[in-house]
Amino acid sequence: MPASQPRSRARDRNNVLNRAEFLSLNQPLKGNQESRSSGRKQSGQAGVAGAQNTNPKERRQSQQLPEEDCMQLNPSFKGIAFNSLLAIDICMSKRLGVCASRASSWGGARSMINLLGITGHGIPWIAGTLICLVKSSTLAGQEVLMNLLLALLLDIMIVAGLQKLAKRKGPYDINPGLLDYLTMDTYAFPAGHASRVAMLSKFFLNHLVLAIPLRILLVLWALCVGFSRVMIGRHHITDVLSGFVFGYLQFRLVELIWMSSNTCQMLISIW
Repeated sequence: MPASQPRSRARDRNNVLNRAEFLSLNQPLKGNQESRSSGRKQSGQAGVAGAQNTNPKERRQSQQLPEEDCMQLNPSFKGIAFNSLLAIDICMSKRLGVCASRASSWGGARSMINLLGITGHGIPWIAGTLICLVKSSTLAGQEVLMNLLLALLLDIMIVAGLQKLAKRKGPYDINPGLLDYLTMDTYAFPAGHASRVAMLSKFFLNHLVLAIPLRILLVLWALCVGFSRVMIGRHHITDVLSGFVFGYLQFRLVELIWMSSNTCQMLISIW
């Protein structure tokens, strides 16, 4: 036993791992372990505190972001057809905007196209209807004029409401004119001029006795005013076509709520 103790001591001395520079390999320092564990605990606590401080909306958004950002690799047929028609509409409307500026191919006819568009504005029609109503002396004439005034006011309100909902811009960056602001015709869809001339032409064809040439001229005037808005660069083709449809629907609405002669006389007496 006494001889074996010096041998074990000599073996421990000769062992390289027992040197001071290699002690960290055999016995890791407790301070490092404690610092690492405390750092992990602090980071975990900070993460929990940050998760508690975040709002529920932010958590929902962070959970929804991967789903919202993912690409739709298999779009529906309706979506493809709608996007294709929309692209064709924009392309054709830009091509037909030949009077959008002075530098356009038909820039010299811009003033004439603007003059044609004024014939479809709501303010001149409302002013003219009021003047005719004051000068009218027959009950039948006053009845027709009062219902025409109602139709014009309904057209302005309905088109302004639809444009505020859609908020579609025109094919070219053209600022609306003064009369457009007065009638709240500041957006593209639907075209206010197209709905107004469609409603007026249908109204006159139903309630005025006109010869066939005048009827044809009335329809041609409505078509020219509508598509002049595409040439001037203010509306797309679909805006004008939808304006024609809304104009016809407005005429049908006025026919449903048609004011009788007695109602018109009562309103005139109040006014």
